[in-house]
Amino acid sequence: MCEFKVFNKENKDQIAEDVVIVEYTKKNVLILKDVLGIPKKMDSALIRSVNTLNQTLIIQQDPLIQDFLNLLDKKNASTLKKEDIETFQEKLENLKSHI
Repeated sequence: MCEFKVFNKENKDQIAEDVVIVEYTKKNVLILKDVLGIPKKMDSALIRSVNTLNQTLIIQQDPLIQDFLNLLDKKNASTLKKEDIETFQEKLENLKSHI
């Protein structure tokens, strides 16, 4: 069985180990489950790399990720509204103003 060590992309910190199940909930929360089935929630996270040779998984966390994944889900379900896009655009504009 392949058991992963999970690392944060930005600071290289190890987040979890002995992870055998990685999945997203319907609300786009990344769940890491170890060999004992103990879950660890990773809010607003994206899988950036999976390497089965060295059994590592790299994830990135950022508040925009969850919002973007939710936007994509609404688009794919044909429930996307202009207000959803405008709300996301406001978050991007806020980010832009702080650069």
